[in-house]
Amino acid sequence: MSVDQTIENIQSIFSNSIEAKQKAQPVIAEPIARAVDKMSEALKNGNKILSCGNGGSAADAQHFAAELVCRFERERPGLAAIALTVDTSALTAISNDYHYDEIFARQIDALGKEGDVLLAISTSGFSPNVVRAVEQAHQHGMTVVALTGRDGGQLARQLNEKDVEIRVPNDSTARIQEIHLLSIHCLCDQIDARLFPQQD
Repeated sequence: MSVDQTIENIQSIFSNSIEAKQKAQPVIAEPIARAVDKMSEALKNGNKILSCGNGGSAADAQHFAAELVCRFERERPGLAAIALTVDTSALTAISNDYHYDEIFARQIDALGKEGDVLLAISTSGFSPNVVRAVEQAHQHGMTVVALTGRDGGQLARQLNEKDVEIRVPNDSTARIQEIHLLSIHCLCDQIDARLFPQQD
């Protein structure tokens, strides 16, 4: 493949990403705003946000937690968030002693409480360990914010009236992940704006 063809392919990827974001914006802006409400209220009340996902979604779960604990784009106190994807001892012990599907649910059982929020990320909506995490979160009286794509999968079908689904209207895993990251940045920015308006 020539350099010119590679450049053309890259430009096409950029164009596809831009188009996917433009199509998603009117669909997901409102659920992102509702998720901001849920998360801001939880943090204001002294609760925390737990996050989970697999692969690229695990990276997104960690990214979100890091932005809250450290900072996003303004100086402010750290906010309580934990990515359930980072403790290799817990992950390997749970998957070895129980089942891989339990790696997040078991941590939620130990760490989650009523008033907390779970950010559950799955591009397909069919990740068994994320589905189990949502079940466990509900048992603890937690609210769930789900980042999904395609038709929302099993994850979308198990949400209740307190929960929020941010579903990306696209079938490409790459495009869904790109929009998930943008959604996470929107959440971080607007949580900051809600909790620390004096710093605008």
